[in-house]
Amino acid sequence: MKYELYYWPEIQGRGEYVRLALEEAGAAYVDVARGPRGSGAMMKMMNGDGDTPPFAPPFLKAGKLVIGQTANILLYLGARHGLAPKTEGGKLWVHQLQLTITDFVLEIHDTHHPLGPSLYYEDQKSPAKKRTAEFWNERVPKYLGYFEQLLEDNGGTYVTGRRLTYVDLSLFQIVDGLRYAFPRRMKAFEKEIPGLVALHDRVAARPNIKAYLASDRRIPFNEQGIFRRYKELDQ
Repeated sequence: MKYELYYWPEIQGRGEYVRLALEEAGAAYVDVARGPRGSGAMMKMMNGDGDTPPFAPPFLKAGKLVIGQTANILLYLGARHGLAPKTEGGKLWVHQLQLTITDFVLEIHDTHHPLGPSLYYEDQKSPAKKRTAEFWNERVPKYLGYFEQLLEDNGGTYVTGRRLTYVDLSLFQIVDGLRYAFPRRMKAFEKEIPGLVALHDRVAARPNIKAYLASDRRIPFNEQGIFRRYKELDQ
């Protein structure tokens, strides 16, 4: 099966977690909106072209299925491509972890848009500074400390043990994105999460991921996505 991934063509965003899973699996897929007339096709599907129109991208077309929401897509791909445990309990566990990552991704976004996405960053700089300070003082240690402990408890290889899951790929993206958006803060914090740093490097060295990161399929970080670099927030 050749998958069709629908996501905004200029950013990594939430679609990147799906791309990483597809790339690691060696799955055939097309990033539809990056092709000719792809954005129009994406909007058509969102506007009711089908029985189960998605609310927003990312969504994945797999045969006749149209699957929306990042964690839901990964739940599907994980079972099909060996990126999740085989037991029902194991599948639910990694899905639960991915939902926790989803919560964290929203908090990352809100560092630069604490008053909402309808306003420009320039219209909310002062609240963004306050939100970012609280984010690094309270939220980053809470979230990343949780995953660091899971790694330690399971032997330090991958979050659920000795086999990689899509959660490990997503944590790679979290570390990579925070390094881009907050290079100074992240450099100072990394001594608190040596396990996650090692996990990041382990994932980056996997053959399929290494090839993907070196290709033009990997959209560079930029100030339109979730991870945005603003010097005044990285003090």
